[in-house]
Amino acid sequence: MSAVIDDKTRNRALINEVLATYPEKAGKKRAKHLNVYEEGKPDCGVKSNIKSLPGVMTIRGCAYAGSKGVVWGPIKDMVHVSHGPVGCGQYSWATRRNYANGTAGVDSFAALQVTSDFQEKDIVFGGDKKLDKLIDEIKTVFPLAKGVSVQSECPIGLIGDDIEAVAKKKHKETGLSVVPVRCEGFRGVSQSLGHHIANDAIRDWVFDKADYEAPFESTSYDVVLMADYNIGGDAWASRILLEEMGLRVIGQGTGDATLKEIEMMPRAKVLLLHCYRSMNYIARHVEEKYGVPWMEYNFFGPTKIAESLRKIAALFDDTIKANAEKVIAKHEQLCADVIAKYKPRLEGKKVMLYVGGLRPRHVIGAYEDLGMDVVGTGYEFGHGDDYQRTTGYIKDGTLIYDDASGFELEKFAEKIRPDLIGSGVKEKYIFQKMGIPFRQMHSWDYSGPYHGYDGFAIFARDMDMAINSPVWSLTKAPWKK
Repeated sequence: MSAVIDDKTRNRALINEVLATYPEKAGKKRAKHLNVYEEGKPDCGVKSNIKSLPGVMTIRGCAYAGSKGVVWGPIKDMVHVSHGPVGCGQYSWATRRNYANGTAGVDSFAALQVTSDFQEKDIVFGGDKKLDKLIDEIKTVFPLAKGVSVQSECPIGLIGDDIEAVAKKKHKETGLSVVPVRCEGFRGVSQSLGHHIANDAIRDWVFDKADYEAPFESTSYDVVLMADYNIGGDAWASRILLEEMGLRVIGQGTGDATLKEIEMMPRAKVLLLHCYRSMNYIARHVEEKYGVPWMEYNFFGPTKIAESLRKIAALFDDTIKANAEKVIAKHEQLCADVIAKYKPRLEGKKVMLYVGGLRPRHVIGAYEDLGMDVVGTGYEFGHGDDYQRTTGYIKDGTLIYDDASGFELEKFAEKIRPDLIGSGVKEKYIFQKMGIPFRQMHSWDYSGPYHGYDGFAIFARDMDMAINSPVWSLTKAPWKK
C-alpha cells in the first residue's frame, strides 16, 4: 500500500514540476490533460480531444493521416489518391505495415503511392480537371481496380475543389466506385476527425450505394472483423482464432480488405470491433440502421484473448461456446511455454506507454501476463470514452497523460525511470539516445503480428529483445550514469 501511496505522491509532484515550466496560462490548460488515476473513478480524470497548444510540439497527426493512413489506405482493391501536393502522400506512403494478399499493382494497390501532384497552377486554377484525368489513367493502368478513393489534402479545402462532383461524374463514365473523402489535414484537432470523416464516407458512398437486395447466402455465424489494419499480419492472426471457433468471417477491414468486404458489414450477425477509436462511428451506424450489434474485443496476451473469445462466444450458441473453450485449451501450453521463458527475464520491469488508437489500454494485459508493470499511459488523440474504457486496465496510481509533448514525456521518463517505453517513431530515437529501451508500438517496430496466441510469443520475444539487449551495456539512461 505504501508503494502505491508513494507512486501517487511522486506522480502528482512530477505533474506539478512539469506544469511549473509552462507560462501560467499554458500551464492551466495542460493541467487538464495530466492526472494520477484513482481506483474506483469512472474515468482517468483528464480532458481529451482538444486542440493542442500553439508552440507545444504535439505528436499528433492530421485528419488526412487518420483517413488515408489508417481507415481507407489498407483497402487493397482500390487506388487511394492523395489529392494535392506530393508531400502528404509521400509521408503517408508505406508508413503503416498493412499486409495484404494479392499482387501489388495488379490486384492489390495499398502499397502504391498515387497523387495528383498539385503544382502552383493547380492552386490558382483548381485541380478538378486534373483529378478527372487521373481517374481515367487509373482505369487504364490498373484495370482490376474496383474503385478509387480521393483523399483530399489541405489545399483542396482551401481552394474549393468539388471532388464530390468529379466522383459522381467519373463513376458514371468508368463504372468504378469513386469515393470523395473530405479529410483536409487542417480539419479538427487530430487524426481522430479523419477516422470519423472516413467512416462517414463509407456510410454515404459505400453502404448507401451497395445493392443489399441482391441474394446472399447467410449463416448464423457470420461476423465481420473490423478496425484491424493488419499491421504485420494482425488481422490474419485474429481471423484464425475466430474461424477455429466456428465463426464465418465474411469480411474484415480495413486491413487486407476488398471493397466488397467493406460492403458486407450490414450483412453480418455481429461486428467485431478491434480499434474502437477509428471505426466505432460506422459500427454504431450499422447497428442503428441495419440492426447488427457490435462489440469491442482485445486479442493482446492470453488473459485478454481468453476473455474476448468467451465474450464473443456468448453472443452465439453452445456449439460456439464449446469451440471457444477448445481454442483456449489448445493454446494453453504455448502460452505457458512463452511465459516460462520470458517472465523470469521481464518480471517487475516498468513500462510507459504513449500511443494512439486502442494500444494505450489493450496491450496492458499482455505486459501483465509477462509480469511487467505499466506505470504510465496516455493517448495521442483519445476521446473521453477511451479514457473511460482505460479504467478497466490500469491500476491505482498510474500516471495518465493526454496529448503529451516530447518535453513532458522526457521529464516523466527521467523521474519514473521506466525499463521500457512503448510509443511511436517520433519518440523512438530520443529515448534510445537517452539509453532507455524502446519499442515502436504503432507498427510493431517492423515485427509482428502481436495479435492472437502466436502473436503473443512474438510480442514477448520483442520486449525481451528490447530490454535485455547487450547494447545497453554501451549506453546508459541518465539515472544510471
